[in-house]
Amino acid sequence: MSTSPSPRFSLCLTRRGSVALLGVSLWGATALAWAAPATLRVLTHASFDLPKPLLAEFEKTAGVKLSIVKAGDAGEMLNKLILTRANPITDVVYGIDNALVGKAMAADVLAPYTGPAAAASSAASLPAALVPVDYGYVTLNADKAWFAKKGLALPATLQDLALPAYKNLLVVQHPATSSPGLSFLASTVAALGEEAAFDWWAQMRRNGVKVAKGWTEAYYTDFSKNGGKRPLVVSYASSPAAEVFYSKTKLTEAPTVSLNLKGGVFQQVEGVALVKGGAQAEAAGKFIEFLRSAPVQQALQTTLWMLPATPGTPKAEAMQHAPEPTAFDNPTPEQMAQHSSGWVARWTKVVLK
Repeated sequence: MSTSPSPRFSLCLTRRGSVALLGVSLWGATALAWAAPATLRVLTHASFDLPKPLLAEFEKTAGVKLSIVKAGDAGEMLNKLILTRANPITDVVYGIDNALVGKAMAADVLAPYTGPAAAASSAASLPAALVPVDYGYVTLNADKAWFAKKGLALPATLQDLALPAYKNLLVVQHPATSSPGLSFLASTVAALGEEAAFDWWAQMRRNGVKVAKGWTEAYYTDFSKNGGKRPLVVSYASSPAAEVFYSKTKLTEAPTVSLNLKGGVFQQVEGVALVKGGAQAEAAGKFIEFLRSAPVQQALQTTLWMLPATPGTPKAEAMQHAPEPTAFDNPTPEQMAQHSSGWVARWTKVVLK
């Protein structure tokens, strides 16, 4: 038996420092790979907003890193989800509502979820593919100061809006790209009937109705309260409360008002769902449960400006400036699923072409 070191052992002796460093380097890279949390991709509409501490706590508890992609208005978001269904760009989607769920289900982009949140009682309902997160009311909002300055009475009916006194005063959103726009269109059809509704829309075209791509553009660019020229805008019943909440000066009453006209109020219910083919189904399920958790249901009232889906959730103080409408006009889910695309096509011809 030879007493001289083997070539391998000699190499270890002469280069043991380098080999040790290499070992540490490889171990460190492996440890980092083990420690790096998975990324949970969340697709939302542009209005999604929750407190950062809540999102950070979810990441810590779920052991994931959130990648939140805001894809414009809800209609744009759904279109993007459908266009990428062969290679999904997200694992979970929030913001598909009862105006858009029929389109989503027809496109087969959602996967079923059966966790606790799916069976929990809700203040408003959605088809099984979606777990309700919040609800609110799409309705006309008016700039009170503008009407007071002009000495013009607020419109009392949809038909008033077609009168010469209200020419060029209203901005709406395009129903093909905007969930509020589609909701408002659906409300007019549900209340007036299809033929009368499109007659009204034709009158509105002649009376100068303006069409914006989405809610953000309509509210923050065209609405007179925010520097635009239109004192009437399709928005939410909660918008006056948000105006008070974000005001730089303390207000005792809102500078805007929801009109809640017959045929101009739609109850919108927003939900969250697994995306078919998503890579992180387990983490996505945790996110669904997170959105129905008590802290989120409380917080969304003054971030998303919607009402919580979980019954019994305390109402935020600011919501005293946003009384719920006493009535609304929604087509049935079946009507929305069967006819909304046809309504949008007809609206486009009547209002834009």
